[in-house]
Amino acid sequence: MFDMLSSVVLTASAAIVVAFLSHALAETPRGRLTVAAALTLWFGLVLAFGETGLVGPERLGAPGLGAAVVAPAAILTALFAFLPAVRGATLSISLPALVAVHAIRVLGVIFVALYAQGRLPAPFAPSAGWGDIGVGVAALPVAALIARFGSRVRPLALLWNIVGFADLVDAIALGALSAPGPLQVFAGPPTSALMTAPWLIIPAFLVPCLLFIHLVIFARLLKIEARTPAVLWRATVAVSPTRPEPASRSGGRTR
Repeated sequence: MFDMLSSVVLTASAAIVVAFLSHALAETPRGRLTVAAALTLWFGLVLAFGETGLVGPERLGAPGLGAAVVAPAAILTALFAFLPAVRGATLSISLPALVAVHAIRVLGVIFVALYAQGRLPAPFAPSAGWGDIGVGVAALPVAALIARFGSRVRPLALLWNIVGFADLVDAIALGALSAPGPLQVFAGPPTSALMTAPWLIIPAFLVPCLLFIHLVIFARLLKIEARTPAVLWRATVAVSPTRPEPASRSGGRTR
């Protein structure tokens, strides 16, 4: 029952990410359908590979699982860096939205539950699970603060993004060090060999997408704001109604 419920929840989370990135990576309906189709195909391949264990620790080991995480994130980052249309579409998404989508990371409770069941090892599962829960719980409040206060909470947004990015990197590293093979440091049982279907959805689909979104947030906070702060934060918060122009000092009263 737990595995079935987790499959449903993980698939729903993947659907949220597909919808979000489809909107973020393209500006036209045709472009968004193309992105959605590509992401759906990727998700389908992850499920297929998970069923066969092709990229799991038992087959290709930690390097294979690492490639399944890093390669998609690198492709998404390259699209953002080198395709102006993708970059322009992504930069038009509000910063609070980019932060808020990480609320799905409260599903780190799955790792905690698997650890409690003795199916995933420490320190991998507790660290990844509680780290994701913390980042996910904080995502909506941080997004709300950005929407309300704009650039005044930039340090908080940057701190949250650093913690969220580091949590994903830490989970990848601990997962690799807990997998059977030459890189294994934390010996089992259990090991991280459980990372097959449906659990492979997390490292091979959700993690690369969330890593990419973190990188986009870094680009917004560290680079673009430094050059065009008005553009960055205008896309971040709703523009308040303009105040009426004061009467001309030289013209006296208006008639």
